[in-house]
Formats: sequence, structure tokens, C-alpha cells
Amino acid sequence: MAKGKPFQPETEIFEDIISSENCATPELWELWNKQGALEGKICSGELYNTSRVIEGSYLDLVAKETNGLNLWAIGPFNPLLSEQNKDSNKQHQTLYWLDKQETNLVIYVSFGSTTTLSNKEIEELAIGLEKSMQKFIWVLRDTDKGDVFASEERRAQLPDGYEERIKGRGIIERDWAPQLEILAHPSTGGFMSHCGWNSCMESISMGVPIAAWPMHSDQPRNSQLVTKVLKTGLTVRHWEHRNELVASEIVENAVRTLMASPEGDEMRKRASELSIAVKQSVMDGEGYGAEMNSFIAHITRELSHLN
Repeated sequence: MAKGKPFQPETEIFEDIISSENCATPELWELWNKQGALEGKICSGELYNTSRVIEGSYLDLVAKETNGLNLWAIGPFNPLLSEQNKDSNKQHQTLYWLDKQETNLVIYVSFGSTTTLSNKEIEELAIGLEKSMQKFIWVLRDTDKGDVFASEERRAQLPDGYEERIKGRGIIERDWAPQLEILAHPSTGGFMSHCGWNSCMESISMGVPIAAWPMHSDQPRNSQLVTKVLKTGLTVRHWEHRNELVASEIVENAVRTLMASPEGDEMRKRASELSIAVKQSVMDGEGYGAEMNSFIAHITRELSHLN
């Protein structure tokens, strides 16, 4: 979440929530501190890309801590219903492939646009996915590189013969992929993610459980929200082991647990129930509608005072 403190007071997560001290660079902390100082002077309210169905208790706590500052949960910002183009000539190749798979059988693997895995991490992840014997779509962009300002691109290397061995069971997408449509597809039953907030919200909206592999910033705490509070996912790499290599065995076990175990089925069930609740809160006007109406009423009053 934007504040980086996802928790609910009735759970144990309040006691062992991850410290944000080592989650971001000094430059990012400096930016956040400047924003916080400015916010106290000119801010009359805050908009959140979340839903009270997901974080109602947390938002109530924030309101108390900020002396009743107006808080509006007007998310999810992403569409809740994905309109897929059924023309196979216009569909993205991943969607065309998903159309041929069984329900909840495929795990989608993507770590966002600001995360880069090392060559060794890519190798271990590749081996783990292969050994899991589960079907997958893995977004592994050719443009991933350690230095975003460098002109030379790095092509991620996979083990020899890998793509031939996983042919028919997995897809390696080295360019952009339609994430929301993939998550909305009935064949997608899991999402291995860095737990960036947009990815979390998209996954929650579409009812897909998460295999959490947080990298930095708000992601460690977002992963706690998903795994400990909402219980719609499991952890691939715990934050306290962030400097350790994630071995292929860990990836294999996480994927199998999420995709092919009673525990994973329960996570999928809870994720589906939460998705329905989020969508219902938008459609019935009691959740999103009430929040949006409150926000519009507030800015209307503010504008009338200026005139």
C-alpha cells in the first residue's frame, strides 16, 4: 500500500510487521520524507488505490493516526472485468495458448518493470519451474538489465535446451505481456510476483493467489498483507533472507504448493471470494461508490469556498 504499512489490528501481523528501514534506498527515503513534510501543510485528504474490503481496518487506523484526515479508498484503479478479443489473429500469443489450457492450471510469473534478476537467479527460477511439472507463462524481458541508463541490453540466458524441454508446458515471453488479461483468464491459477501494489491489486481483483517474492520498497509489506492477513498466497523468499539465492528447490516447492495442493486450493478459494467481494463493493455502490461520492462532495465544497 502507499503508506507501506499493511496490517489489521486483530491479527498477529501487527507484532511482526517488517521494518521498512532496509526496504528502500536513501534517495527514496529522502523523497518520502519531503513528501511527508509537504503533505502536512497542504493536504486535506488522500486517495488510495485500494478497497475497504481489502484494507478497511488499516484505513481506519491511518485515519486515527492522522487526526481524522480524509481518506478515500477508490480502488481498484484497474478494470474489474477484462474484455478479451476472441479473434485469434489479434490475441496476444499468451492468451491464445491459455485458451487451450484447463482451468486454474497455469502459473503466471512476472516481476514487474523495475526489477532485474541476476543470471544465477534466472537459472534457479528456470530449473524450479521446470522441475515443478506445472504449466507456466514467464515474462522474461530481453530489456532487463542492471543499469537502466546503459545502452547495451542484456538478453537473459536460460539453461541449454531449456525452451525445447518445456515446449508445450511453458511459455517464455521476452517482451510485453497483457498482465491483466492473463490474470483474468480462467486457465490462470497462480501468480509469482514481486508484490508491487499494482500487481497485488490486479491479482486480488481477478481472484488469483500469489507466490510472493518481494524485492524492495513497499513489496515486503505488501507480501505480508497477501500471505498473512488475506491468506491468498504463500511466500517464495522471506524478506529476512533477501540476500540469499533462492534455490530451484524452493521455487519448485512453492509452485507445486500453490498450484497442486489442498493448501493452494484453499488460497485460490479465498482469492476468488475476495475478488467477488471487491467487485460487488464497486457494483452495489456501497463501497467504491460511497467513497467516490464522498471525495466528489469534498472537492466540490473546497472549490465553492474558493469562488
